[in-house]
Amino acid sequence: MDSTDVRFASQRAGDHPVLETVARIGYAVNGVLHILIGAIALRLAFGAKGASADQSGALGSMADNTFGMITLWVAVVAWLGLALWQVTEAVSGAFQTSDRLKAAAKAVLYLALSWTAFRFASGGGSSSESQSTDFTAALMKQPAGQWLVAAVGVVVVGIGVYHVVKGWKKKFLRDLETHPGTWIVKAGRVGYIAKGVALAIVGGLFVLAAVRHKPSEARGLDGALRTLLGAPGGPVLLGLVALGFIAFGVYCFGRARHADV
Repeated sequence: MDSTDVRFASQRAGDHPVLETVARIGYAVNGVLHILIGAIALRLAFGAKGASADQSGALGSMADNTFGMITLWVAVVAWLGLALWQVTEAVSGAFQTSDRLKAAAKAVLYLALSWTAFRFASGGGSSSESQSTDFTAALMKQPAGQWLVAAVGVVVVGIGVYHVVKGWKKKFLRDLETHPGTWIVKAGRVGYIAKGVALAIVGGLFVLAAVRHKPSEARGLDGALRTLLGAPGGPVLLGLVALGFIAFGVYCFGRARHADV
């Protein structure tokens, strides 16, 4: 089988109704995840203690009840399907190289989410903060480790800026095959900007960890949101970002219906 046959087979797989349906469910599960993260962050803004305001905190909260466990297992399958669909997009060759690389990166992300959801569903989840610290510590031990950690931070800041621009200019509409309606567009715009701000802070913490040579400074999304809470006017700022994450979750439900898959 030559490369043309591989691309054709990949395109056919990506267009299969079952895979398209599972991919749409994956986007809907993304909505649930972001709404839970936003809700946890909102509680932090009002002074409550509790779960981490990140993926591990949200997924861990699902594991506390029967309905949540069912949702976790759905998430495992749906994110795996979404990852496979992104693989078909990366392999089919129907887009520019940059779009194919982006699809490949998203495939890795959704595979990681599927694996994380599986770990929590099977009772073996761990905190995202400890994973970030362990990753940073391991990277710091490599030759030019501080520079590598700083580079990771700069890349994450760049991704955050990209999200802000994508939200502000409403470029996310290019991911959809039909217009989702005014309210979904507004939710997407607010959500992308809020998520971009959070990611930029995450990247900044990685850079700070590199400068101070302290892996514990790289604390992931929960650490970024708690850093925001400690800033002047922190509860208000965190509350706004939390509402932004909830808005992004609402947009994900719209994307599940209107996505170009």
